[in-house]
Amino acid sequence: MKRCIVFIALLILFGCDKDRLYEKDYDFKDRTWIVKEIPSFEFVISDSAQLYNIYYRVRNSNDYPYARIFIKYNLIGPSNNSISGNLVSNFLFDQKSGVPLGSSGIGDKFDNQFLLLAKQKFKELGSYKVTMEQFMRTDTLAGIEAVGLRVERTE
Repeated sequence: MKRCIVFIALLILFGCDKDRLYEKDYDFKDRTWIVKEIPSFEFVISDSAQLYNIYYRVRNSNDYPYARIFIKYNLIGPSNNSISGNLVSNFLFDQKSGVPLGSSGIGDKFDNQFLLLAKQKFKELGSYKVTMEQFMRTDTLAGIEAVGLRVERTE
């Protein structure tokens, strides 16, 4: 009963995120990211004067065999045009010690959040899409359990 009350209190505390416009995760089957699997995330912009920060998230386990990850993203606008795209790289494990980075919720699962685009302004109102491809030298990435996208309002 006590755990239930703590869980509800945490849910209420963290559920009131006024800056968050969009947040969603894509879970991979068998905790592996196959190169052909390209998650996409769609969100709606209704204020073209607002600035937004866009983050991508990675949930990994100790089974991930590398220190960092390479991801190629593409931001597509309402007119189906590419607005931004790039190859990004971030460390999931410390380079020297091999200690996992990020926050750990349960056992060997670690959540990392990385800034993708800072103070992004959207000229058009409507639906936007971000796609993410793993850009490693292997077709199957073991230990990557999920990727996600977060869009939040900023000043």
